[in-house]
Amino acid sequence: MARSMCWHCQSEISGEYFCDRCVKVQPVSKELDYFTCMGFPRRLMIDQHQLETKFYELSRAFHPDFYQNKSAAEQTISLGNSAMLNTAYRTLRDPIERAEYLLDLEAGSVKQIRNSPPADLFEEILELQDTLNEYRAAERTSGTESTLRTKLQSERSTLERRQHDMEAALQQLFVQWDALQDREEATDQARAERNRILKQMRESLSNRTYVKNIVNDLISTIG
Repeated sequence: MARSMCWHCQSEISGEYFCDRCVKVQPVSKELDYFTCMGFPRRLMIDQHQLETKFYELSRAFHPDFYQNKSAAEQTISLGNSAMLNTAYRTLRDPIERAEYLLDLEAGSVKQIRNSPPADLFEEILELQDTLNEYRAAERTSGTESTLRTKLQSERSTLERRQHDMEAALQQLFVQWDALQDREEATDQARAERNRILKQMRESLSNRTYVKNIVNDLISTIG
């Protein structure tokens, strides 16, 4: 929602983003989360068509082109609202960014991604890094380079499958989170379940990010 009092006529705001009395556009609060901005609850399984429909609806309402003949204040508000709307849409339309954003809201930022491999991949990643270093140091025309490339291509396929499995596991956590939110329980058991899911999501997202970075490194190195 916009501010509780209209910046222009000082009347109470009961509608969404526009004053009922003077019909002036209202600035979206910087404290408003992206889910609320787009008219969605804090769920992780979002209907993409509904999200897109809401985005285009608000885009038309806030687009700066429609405010060229308005006051400077209204032009500034439309620009600010459009910028926030675009950021909200980009964040929520991507499942991973959506989950990271929800974690930021619910349990603190996800920005501290580990610098070490996931525990179950530790030995594998260390060996892979050694192979990458050998490959970079090898002569491009040597037989060693060809052998190492084949090995790295195989490792890339394995890691891409692992990344896919991680994303599938995340989808299951998304479903669990939404089901818990839908129950709207305030019991100790529900809070413990909520914290468990958030903790697992944070761990899974960190693992996925690490593996994705390794895969991207492989792609940039061997093509």
